[in-house]
Amino acid sequence: MPDCIWVPVPVVTTTVPKMLQDIKTQNYSITFTGCITQMYFFMVFGGMDTLLLTWMAYDRFVALCHPLHYPVIMNPHLCGLLVLVSWCISLSCALIQSLLMLRLSCTRWVVAHFYCELAQVFVLACSDTFINYTLLYMVTALLGFVPLSGILFSYMRIVSSILKIPSTGGRYKAFSTCGSHLTVVSLFYRTGLGVYLSSDALSSSWKGMVASVMYTVVTPMLNPFIYSLRNRDIKRALQSLLGFTLHIQ
Repeated sequence: MPDCIWVPVPVVTTTVPKMLQDIKTQNYSITFTGCITQMYFFMVFGGMDTLLLTWMAYDRFVALCHPLHYPVIMNPHLCGLLVLVSWCISLSCALIQSLLMLRLSCTRWVVAHFYCELAQVFVLACSDTFINYTLLYMVTALLGFVPLSGILFSYMRIVSSILKIPSTGGRYKAFSTCGSHLTVVSLFYRTGLGVYLSSDALSSSWKGMVASVMYTVVTPMLNPFIYSLRNRDIKRALQSLLGFTLHIQ
């Protein structure tokens, strides 16, 4: 039975098209409806990314720690259910956050960012944003720290199981199946959490914008390349291009 197919959600499609249009037309404006819409879909796809990365970690955990039971545990019904739950959670959190944005009033309409970023829009509000910030912290914990804890727990169990493999080749092959996912998780969380936990980035609109580009544009664009490195033809092409030997399993 084939592995579950986890398709990354294109969060980059919520920011890059509008950014490219602004650069081409030199018109750096967006309607209020467009701003709310952009924030909504950004939160939906961002939430989906974190949850899918968690399910991928669980998928690797089952494949490496319970290989004989993998076809039974990770059956198509469970895979479909996990994706459905991810969509429901992401859509609900984004919808509630977007609806609460409608209650805010603003006098300044200049967002110091290249897209309608939630925290930057909160700064423009003249009304009380306590409820909005409280919900933002709750959603961040639900879609950020909880999935990250699940990923770390899965890989602790995976590493423990891999170290028990007697042969070096077997350990290398086991680690190689997790390499792409670990790289994507590292890039996603290091850049994302770096933006929201760094007071220096938040206090400087320029630094915050550069950091946001890393996790909203650069990281998603690198994902296809990172995952394709497991393909033998891609490895051989990279070997020919760079002129060094890659160990192909």
